[in-house]
Amino acid sequence: MKYCLFAVFVVLMTSCHSREESVWIRINQVGYMPDAVKNAVYVSNSDGGITEFSIFSADGDEKVYESEQVTEFPEWGPFQKSYRLNFSDWKEPGQYYIQVGEVKSPVFQIGNDVYAHMADYILQYMRQQQCGYNPFYKDSCHVKDGFIIYNPDKKIDSTHIDVIGGWHDATDYLQYVTTSANATYQMLFAYQQNPSVYGDHYQANGDPGSNGIPDILDQAKWGLDWLDKMNPSEGQMYNQIADDRDHIGFKLPDKDTADYGRGKGGERPVYFCTGKPQGSTAHQNNATGIASTAGKYASAFALGSKLLKKYYPEFSERIFKKASEAYDFGKKNPGVCQTACYVSPYFYEEGNWVDDMELAAAQLYLLTKNEIYLKDAIGYGKQEPVTPWMGADTARHYQWYPFINLGHYYLAYGTGDKEASSLFDHYYQQGIQRVFNKGKNNPFFIGIPFIWCSNNLVVAMATQSNLYRKATGDEQYQEMEQSLIDWLFGCNPWGTSMIIGIPGNGDFPTQTHSGAVVLLNRQPLGGLVDGPIYRSIFEQHIGSGLSGEDPYRAFQSSVAVYHDDTGDYSTNEPTMDGTASLSYLLSALESEGKKENRD
Repeated sequence: MKYCLFAVFVVLMTSCHSREESVWIRINQVGYMPDAVKNAVYVSNSDGGITEFSIFSADGDEKVYESEQVTEFPEWGPFQKSYRLNFSDWKEPGQYYIQVGEVKSPVFQIGNDVYAHMADYILQYMRQQQCGYNPFYKDSCHVKDGFIIYNPDKKIDSTHIDVIGGWHDATDYLQYVTTSANATYQMLFAYQQNPSVYGDHYQANGDPGSNGIPDILDQAKWGLDWLDKMNPSEGQMYNQIADDRDHIGFKLPDKDTADYGRGKGGERPVYFCTGKPQGSTAHQNNATGIASTAGKYASAFALGSKLLKKYYPEFSERIFKKASEAYDFGKKNPGVCQTACYVSPYFYEEGNWVDDMELAAAQLYLLTKNEIYLKDAIGYGKQEPVTPWMGADTARHYQWYPFINLGHYYLAYGTGDKEASSLFDHYYQQGIQRVFNKGKNNPFFIGIPFIWCSNNLVVAMATQSNLYRKATGDEQYQEMEQSLIDWLFGCNPWGTSMIIGIPGNGDFPTQTHSGAVVLLNRQPLGGLVDGPIYRSIFEQHIGSGLSGEDPYRAFQSSVAVYHDDTGDYSTNEPTMDGTASLSYLLSALESEGKKENRD
């Protein structure tokens, strides 16, 4: 669970934003590809209007472009005035800045290589999150895991099971199949779609050194090995390791002192999938079945068996068998298998499961060509045409998860079934249109609800828009797609990238809610932070607060707040599954840039 109750003991942050400023130009700090839709956003706390802007070369300050393509927007968030500055027709590669009057934007780049190596870069964070052996800390952790709870067989309950491995969920050390299986699938999907962008610079355990296997597949295999342990036999599934008793303050994984009744730093509980509510007496989840977890197991195992066959043939064969078994188990146990809490009321409130079974069935159909799987996938998909958060103003924490339905993508564009393709293409577009309608009337073209982990939703919609555009050639949503990407890289009210370390010379989170930052002064590079939330949500969160003065206070509003502060777990904590969900998007952008360079 992505939160931590703690005592704040970090120094005050300094600000790169002058308190006296009242006008800013927000841009994608990574840059823009020459043929991309290119917009900056001019925001102001004053009444003055603008009608034009200019672009200057960064070396020489020569004006190279001027334009009146300025679109005014009404008051939004903290800004009285805002304008979109469209410079899509300026395509010359180089380093530039935008100027309006005396106001200058940060320097940005135009070029086909602006996203080069980013798909590999974010894997740094995945390696930092490894449990068992951890290459970031050069040590092993949680090597006693774990002891079984909730198993209906009392002879097995409370006994040891080897489930060492996988990834920590966020700054805490909980581990969930829900997020880990999805993260594994997202990385496998990215490699399947864009294999040429991935390098081989790390070994299977995450240490430096090539091993003949693309690094993203090494990380996917790390996840699959753990899922294999968490699903040791047919009908025996586990859903998580540990719970929020973990949340006792910042600590390092190899020095974890959380106590689950086996002593400080002892074995951690491993939750058996019962399909019924679990948790402490005070705080129980609302589980109704097992299909949400079983479907995630099945889809990750199925795609993993295909992509890893070349490197691990025996393992591939084993997890292929487990994929079909997990799918059948999900069919027999419909419903959601939610994560469990013990101390707090916070858990992943996943409320849908047909999307998980749809993806599993579609993936199994693509592997086996068994028409039963295709029929099942279509049936499940029809039950949830659009992922419900799309177009909504709010949702509970992880209520509609995963945030993107890749089962819809395969049924629309991957199975070859014409009837399914037509229907699911419509479903896919419908979800995009709903978010488009929500975002078109604000300067940042952002139609995402600012709920906890809003950046994950931004990534999901940018990914869906990209997949739709590439599959259909329909470019009507391209500006929104690019605006969502721009949002992640600094074209947002706060003027900061949301990915730690990107861009290398830009403005990105440095005071993240991270034990590595607080205890070691080391950055969790590559991690995607949770992102902005409604002020009302921030004020309601237990234990979330600021450690010092807010450098972004001029940009906070009831619309959304974001704090680069170790005290704010709700907006500034990097997460494993959010980071993994970037894999396709960054690989697609890098692949597109490579293609343009070849052409």
